[in-house]
Amino acid sequence: MAASARVAHLARRASEYGVETGRVEVNLAKVRERKQRIVERFRNGSEKLLQATANLDVIYGKASFIDARTVKVDAAGAEALHLRAEKILLNTGARPVIPPIDGLSRVPFLDSTSIMELDALPEHLLVLGGGYIAIEFGQMFRHYGSRVTMFERGDQLLAREDGDVAEEVIRILREDGIDVRLKTTPTRVETTDRGGIRLTLGGGMLEGSHLLIAAGRRPNTDHLNLDGAGVEVDENGYVKINERLETNVPGIYAMGDIKPGPAFTHISYDDFRILRANLLRKGHVGIAGRPVPYTIFMNPQLGRVGLTEREARAQGRSIRVAKLPMANVAHAIEFGETRGFMKAIVDANTNQILGCAILGMEGGEVMPVLQVAMMGKLPYPVIRDGIFAHPTLAESLNNLFMAMDAHGLGEMK
Repeated sequence: MAASARVAHLARRASEYGVETGRVEVNLAKVRERKQRIVERFRNGSEKLLQATANLDVIYGKASFIDARTVKVDAAGAEALHLRAEKILLNTGARPVIPPIDGLSRVPFLDSTSIMELDALPEHLLVLGGGYIAIEFGQMFRHYGSRVTMFERGDQLLAREDGDVAEEVIRILREDGIDVRLKTTPTRVETTDRGGIRLTLGGGMLEGSHLLIAAGRRPNTDHLNLDGAGVEVDENGYVKINERLETNVPGIYAMGDIKPGPAFTHISYDDFRILRANLLRKGHVGIAGRPVPYTIFMNPQLGRVGLTEREARAQGRSIRVAKLPMANVAHAIEFGETRGFMKAIVDANTNQILGCAILGMEGGEVMPVLQVAMMGKLPYPVIRDGIFAHPTLAESLNNLFMAMDAHGLGEMK
């Protein structure tokens, strides 16, 4: 869906590249059909692989604990199964949080799942939230052609990011025509006489055609009867685990979004790596110190890994900060994609790269270059002096670190 939005955005800018097109319209039903074909291809391929694996039974149903070694599975139209095992792995994912707003339960709102099933374009999409999901879908539907208004209760979008990154993100969204309102929380939601959505805000009311709730996610643990197994959870329902992903009950493990920490698909994949190493290969691998890369698939992408500047300073580290506007990146200029900037945090004593934020054209593809350098403990001069093909985005990493050395961009503290 993000790919379709990017095509629509570029099509509307075609004249900037000397390409003349007619009126650009998005057929959301066809976007949905394309999305669904890809989803089914991936899902069916995975299911066939599982079903073809020797000594592996795939059972569809609703599972819950009876005790620490027994799981009951209720399947539609079938007698409940009782399964016993010495090792049990939990990976039931998460679902959207529905905030306690007066009237919300009585209106037809969208979440991160149902919004992908729309087959008609919203006239005016109201987005409640200021995180990854809100930004991705908000900008996506703006590029499709919807009017979009976003509401964030905090004083910046992307609360965990550095202020300069968040400010650039909001500048980009507003440049795209999105009405972003910070420090704003609706107090009431109701339907209008025309079937739309009306929000009551601190300064009045606002109407839209659709409402997307993107206020975070919660773990799918409340139906597992974890108490029956003695498995401990925190105040938010996340399963408590140790470095080896084991719960307080020996033999029961948790992976993916139901445990505390970053909720990304690739983290769930890496959880598998840890469990495979420890359970099948008698290893001693843990989650401590592993890099946590992620990409926000807005346009342009935000690729992030490691410490932010704010986190590094909070740890009392002596750091230098390298920053390069995408407007100074040759490849970005050539492709007319000059929004955003590159930013890297470097340890002033060891020259080790501590983290980076690449907000720019294909930022999620450029970020791993610095991630690999971090994993290999390469000091930043290796990247600064490296040879990269011209003209590529990776080549700009030379300039990123040369700018830090030439202009002293890195206040040392």
